[in-house]
Amino acid sequence: MVQRLLMTADAVGGVWRYSLDLAGALATRSVTTTLVVMGPAPSGSQRQDAARAGVRVIDCPHRLEWMEDADEDVRVAGRCLLDLARRLRPDMVHLNGYVHAALPWSSPTVVVAHSCVRSWWRAVHGDTVPDRYYDRYTRGVIAGLRAATAVVAPSEAMGQALSDEYAVLRRARVIPNGCAASPVADLADCLQHKEPIVLAAGRVWDVAKNIGSLCAVAWNVAWPIYVAGEVCAPDGTTTELSAVRTLGRLSCEQMETWYQRAAIYALPARYEPFGLSVLEAARAGCALVLGDIPSLRENWNGAALFVPPDDRLALAAAIQQLIDRRDLRAEMARRAACRSARFTLDRMADDYLRLYESLVA
Repeated sequence: MVQRLLMTADAVGGVWRYSLDLAGALATRSVTTTLVVMGPAPSGSQRQDAARAGVRVIDCPHRLEWMEDADEDVRVAGRCLLDLARRLRPDMVHLNGYVHAALPWSSPTVVVAHSCVRSWWRAVHGDTVPDRYYDRYTRGVIAGLRAATAVVAPSEAMGQALSDEYAVLRRARVIPNGCAASPVADLADCLQHKEPIVLAAGRVWDVAKNIGSLCAVAWNVAWPIYVAGEVCAPDGTTTELSAVRTLGRLSCEQMETWYQRAAIYALPARYEPFGLSVLEAARAGCALVLGDIPSLRENWNGAALFVPPDDRLALAAAIQQLIDRRDLRAEMARRAACRSARFTLDRMADDYLRLYESLVA
């Protein structure tokens, strides 16, 4: 029986929300989670979210494995993790990363593939990752995938990307992400109170999110486009946005408010292994405009308008079509809300708990 879980996470992107939601749901199943946060420290609002979820957070402020020149940080973080494991004696180790799975753990390990540098680079740049990543990152990922007791991906598309990039024979088990937000009880009433707003959310500095395309078309659509997310990258560089209205980094409660306000959610992503923000927007009754990539098609085919990520004319046309046609906007919001019911937090937590217990047994 699994009662103590050691989980790694970072506070940079969607892994934070996923980790808190999963830890909170596992707590109702008598599993206590210690969350070790790697990389940049959580913000004040993120720490408040963790406190509300009843999750213990331990800072491990070392560079993340996908960052350049992170070799020594990864080694030091590994020693910290093993020291924690000796003290906490977890029944299971859940790693939201790859390379630390190769450490000499005394408990079973689950690696969850939320993204990876090689598949990100191929999706964004159309070719293989530069050689500078090969020795450190690629070898580390392969070692972690081989050493892990089990490997999980949030979508079939991400699982296939792992196989394509790393040639590891093990096939990832697919456990889709879930969402803590409840679907709207009365969709018709929800749509009546929507505002003429187009919303996008994500790491603004990450070109895979393709927020730049929304900036480029903002003057060509009738409604204002609001963008929520961190504009400052972990290396300190800042992304400047034009023509859209920036909201900055928002707390979970603030994001829920914006999802409820917005009539349209747009994410013309070039790369998105699952798309948790899309799920949250769908739950709140937003009509969806998404990048036409395998993972988003896998989850939202028939429940969103899809555009080639770099076709800005198509992006503007799809958004404007939803603005002009209230009937289509309501129908696509209904489809998205119905589809979102597949991705519940309870389903995700139950799937993980079954996996944990099978590995412990």
